[in-house]
Amino acid sequence: MACFTAVIPELALVYVIKKKVEKKEALENKAHTIALSTKLSWLITMLWGGVFLLCIEHLWHGEIVPWFPFLTAMQNPQDTQAMFVEILTIGTCIDLFIPLVWFVACFLIEKANYKQTRYGA
Repeated sequence: MACFTAVIPELALVYVIKKKVEKKEALENKAHTIALSTKLSWLITMLWGGVFLLCIEHLWHGEIVPWFPFLTAMQNPQDTQAMFVEILTIGTCIDLFIPLVWFVACFLIEKANYKQTRYGA
């Protein structure tokens, strides 16, 4: 119903962290590594992609409408309670799963990058 809204605070937090990291990286220069700010940009893109796809899915199923209150679950108290449970369960799983996939991808990319620079492949 509204599980995609759980990702929005995480997006804000990652964006703030990325801005702080960019300031630090401007002072440093590490060769042969992918900048953390670049990796955080990947995470932000993945999170926005998840929000977009879930929003489309909820629109498709009629759970989001173009009139107030926008979420059909907000029209009666029983549905509102179910919506909050979905945000806390499904939304939290999304909040954990996307960064996990991002972390594994960054690890594998760094490993491949290390092999390439070390062995000159």
